[in-house]
This record gives sequence, C-alpha cells and structure tokens, in this order.
Amino acid sequence: MTVPVFLADAADLGLGQFVLGGPEGRHAAAVRRLREGERLDLTDGAGLVAECVAREVFKDSLRVEVLRRYEVPAPAPRLVVVQGLPKGDRGELAVEMMTEAGVDVIVPWSASRSITQWKGDKVAKALGRWRSTAREAGKQARRFHAAEVAELHSTAQVAELLSGAALALVLHEEAEASLASVELPVSGDIVLVVGPEGGIAADELDRFTAAKAVPALLGPTVLRTSTAGVAAAAVVQARTGRW
Repeated sequence: MTVPVFLADAADLGLGQFVLGGPEGRHAAAVRRLREGERLDLTDGAGLVAECVAREVFKDSLRVEVLRRYEVPAPAPRLVVVQGLPKGDRGELAVEMMTEAGVDVIVPWSASRSITQWKGDKVAKALGRWRSTAREAGKQARRFHAAEVAELHSTAQVAELLSGAALALVLHEEAEASLASVELPVSGDIVLVVGPEGGIAADELDRFTAAKAVPALLGPTVLRTSTAGVAAAAVVQARTGRW
C-alpha cells in the first residue's frame, strides 16, 4: 500500500519524535485511521521529507518517530499555468488535475470572457477553495514540493508575468506552431496561458504577444478550459524530462 503523505512544519521535521496535531494530525488519526507501527511520510511542502512511523495514536493526533530525512530538489524548468477562470466548480477540477500532474504554480486569471468573475468577498473564498484543493491533491499525489496558487491576476498582471518568463506560451486554436514543436528552455519559468470557456479576446492575445508570448496549438481537438492546462502540462513535462 502507498505510504500516505501529510504536511508538517520544517522545525518539527528536524526532531526525533513529535506530535502531529492540527488538521493534518486529525486527518491521519481520525480519517486515515493510522495505527501504531504504520508508516507515513511528512513534508514541509518545500522539498524536505521525513520518513516516519506512528508510535502513539490519539483521538485527533499522533506521535511520530522520524526514521530518515532527505531533500527532494525542485523540478526544473518551473511550470506555471495561467488559468482563465472557469465557470462553476470546474476551477477546482482544473486545479486538482494540474496539481496531480506536477504544475508548480497556478495563476487564476480574470479574463474578459470569463463567465465567472471573482469580486469582493468572492476573491478570498474562491482562492481558499483553490488552495485547499491544491493542498489535498498534492498530498494524494505524494508531492513534496507543494503547488502554489497565486493571487488573482488581471490581464495586465499576466502580461507582466509573461514578459519575465524564460518561455511564455498562449494556448490558442489559431496558432501555427504546435506545442509539441516549440523549443523549450532547460531552466527558468515556462508559463502557459489557458483561456476561459469563451476563449482569449483579441486584445488580450495582442497584449500577451507584445510581452513576447508565443501562441501555440495544443492539438487538433478543442479541449475544455478545465482540461487544457493538464494536457499542456503533460506535453511540456514529457519534453523537458520532468517526466
């Protein structure tokens, strides 16, 4: 059986034994129902991993003993996906799949054609849902470098992000170059832009290409916005050797 992964503070991971409490300890003890002597891995989400064994299990926490520690290097190049806000709960679906696939940073983008718009109190609540989804999906996928969900970006902020990337790509159905043929860097940030259900507006595409982004065609079929990011991430990771 696959050893479960939970999050813990880096300071705790440096100890020989400690009590894993809070939401993670509750999940381990009450939801996963770990028992004394069972193995678990703990990570700080920044590459530090502690292989542990449960020594005592309480109602909503457990005492663990650290058997071994090691560091997992961050993958390179770093993969960033700018996700146009999808409608309904398809945003969380996109975040879940991209996190499982290894995307390093997910940037929610308030595109002009997004049916859903985060405004006022909705911003914090929606970001909370996306970040919670990324956190849980990362543990399920045994990720030791947590996926980051950035703050909500405007089109101007996305253009600025693209201008600083090692390579910026905009997935677009009218692009001439295919994603599978674009030359990829070995380091730095590769930033992929995924439009919303209504697509990327002409003025948005102009701003992105002015920021040195390259339009790229993912394939012959039209994917939903919630699946395009994970499909593109798979292509990039296979070609860069991350997979």
